[in-house]
Order: sequence, then C-alpha cells, then structure tokens
Amino acid sequence: MQRDIESASMYLNIFLFVTLVNSLLSRFAVVNFPLSPSTGVSSMYFAVTFMIVFALWYGMWGALAAYLGCIVGAGILADMPTSLNIIWSIADLWQVMIPLVAFTYFKVNIRLKTRRDFVYLLIFGVFLNNLIGAFWGSYMLAINGVVPYEENFLTFEQWFTGNVVATIVIVPFLLRYVTPYIQQTESYVEGYWK
Repeated sequence: MQRDIESASMYLNIFLFVTLVNSLLSRFAVVNFPLSPSTGVSSMYFAVTFMIVFALWYGMWGALAAYLGCIVGAGILADMPTSLNIIWSIADLWQVMIPLVAFTYFKVNIRLKTRRDFVYLLIFGVFLNNLIGAFWGSYMLAINGVVPYEENFLTFEQWFTGNVVATIVIVPFLLRYVTPYIQQTESYVEGYWK
C-alpha cells in the first residue's frame, strides 16, 4: 500500500512538473515566434518536441501534461476563449498520442537503435502527428472565427512546417542520447501507465 502511494505521488509530481515545463515552453514559443493573426499559434512551436519526448518517457502522464500545458501556455496565457481552448488544445494531444500509440503498438525502441525505429519516428512522431495536429488546430481556429477561412491553409502550412523542423531536429537527439538515463530511473513508463 505504501509503495502505491509513493508511486502515485511520484507520477503526480512528474505530471505537474512536466505540465509546468510544457506551459512555459508553449508560452515562450507563442510569444517569440507568433503566427499572426492566430492567437496562441507559433511558427516554431518547439514545445511540441519536448511534449512528444515526455509522452514517450512518461506515457499518459506526459500526454496529459502536453494537453494541459497547451491549455495553459498557448491558450490561457494568450487570452484564448476557454471554450475554444479546450477543443483547440487537442491538437497537442494528437501530436503526442500518435507517436505514443504507434511506438507502443509496433514495439519501437525509443532509443532509436535501428533504422526501423527511426522510420517509425519519422512517420508517426514527425509527419503524421504534426499533420493531424496542425490540421485540427488550424481548422478549430477557422471554424471559431479566430482565423479567416482564406488564411486557414497558411496557418496550417506554417504550423505543420515549423513543427516538423523542430521535431526532426530535437526529438531524435533527445530520444537517442537522453532516454538511456531516463530509462534507468523509476519514473520511466514503458507504454501508457506504470
């Protein structure tokens, strides 16, 4: 019983810390690389790279922290209406859940030891996840009147391109060189929950 309480406490602390990190990174990206006129959208949203890695390291704790981090950092702190923010931030959830589910289902080594592992990262952790996330996010902004329909494709294109560039540069490095250290800790989650 004591072990369960300690474990739950550890993961709650990780969740809160990772949510804080995601919120700060989201806010920093939105402020320093804004995609006008889109509230809360960044042309270089490097926060997503850390969100992906946190989800692969901490499972659903990392995925839920990505969603909440986006709600706070890119939504609330950017004065986005709450009703829009809740559905719009699902874009970040897509962007981390797709690689998490794919890596778990296909048993991909997150240390990227083989070419196969890297190909799965490219498909599910760089392109497909960011394609769906950018589509979801830009479409939610358009149907809620934040971005005119005429600018929806431009918003999508810049969102997707910025995320792909950031993801392809940062994620492989973190997975290859930092993951071995994370996997040695009790906090590492293989799959969804521990």
